[in-house]
Amino acid sequence: MNPTAHYEQTLQQAVSFSGIGLHSGAPVQMRMLPAPAGTGILFRRTDLDNFEIAASGRNVAKVSYATSLMRKGVLISTTEHLLSALIGLGVDNVIVELDNLELPILDGSAQPYVEAFRAAGLKLQRRRREYIRILKTVEVREGDKFIGVYPGDGYRVSYKIDFPSPIGAQGFDIDLAARSYDTQIAPARTFGFKEDEQKLRDMGLIRGVSDTSAIILDRKGVLNGPLRFNDEFVRHKVLDLIGDLALAGHQILGHVVAERAGHAMHTALVSRLLKDRSAWELATLQPAAARAPMQPHTRVAARTALAAV
Repeated sequence: MNPTAHYEQTLQQAVSFSGIGLHSGAPVQMRMLPAPAGTGILFRRTDLDNFEIAASGRNVAKVSYATSLMRKGVLISTTEHLLSALIGLGVDNVIVELDNLELPILDGSAQPYVEAFRAAGLKLQRRRREYIRILKTVEVREGDKFIGVYPGDGYRVSYKIDFPSPIGAQGFDIDLAARSYDTQIAPARTFGFKEDEQKLRDMGLIRGVSDTSAIILDRKGVLNGPLRFNDEFVRHKVLDLIGDLALAGHQILGHVVAERAGHAMHTALVSRLLKDRSAWELATLQPAAARAPMQPHTRVAARTALAAV
């Protein structure tokens, strides 16, 4: 197995982004800095005396149309695409500096982040990476919406959606251990229906949307094609889910299944999982895992420490 599965990683050098927030429409400058092992993903508001907010389930705030973090009244909004890219590439430790409340939407996918991280290079660190190994089923249900996590090898995600025409029903399944995030998930863009635009703007949302930052549809089809995948819509939901589950603080060893879920249910699963200390344990992967992929070495005593994060 690739050694990056065994040890934490950070960036080789800083990377910078600029753009506008999807919902706020506000301009933002963002810089990502390498961080020492054990730091995790830490956001820093440079416009507010470098106030810091950890990417942690305890700091989840608004989770309707985007996943946001808040600590002591300070907000970091629309974190899911960046967090997804970090998990997808196995970047464990980074400091994210930004000078406004919302991350830039860029092209509506995680691809710009992935390309920048690849260009900057990844640095292997000496600390062994710890995973959340799922020991028993944890589920969240709300009407016909559902999300659950189950024991299993690798980090497998299975997602089903069912939207009005022209999207309809779609499903997608991926194991992140196969190292296919770059090509199969990262390029998938966020999407929305043109008919909902005014309602969302009246709610103070999507003020920064454009036809270069989202897939826009009407009932007849895509207005700003072509699509990057025929099933780009469900792939983007997988992208969002991976980002939201990053708030558990560690990558997952297990199988996540979702149907018609969204940010609120994704983060509700994180909360329920971390509160049930019998449902998981921390695990590191041993070199012998090359003969038995994703075979974990567990550390049960760490349960309490993670649940408090």
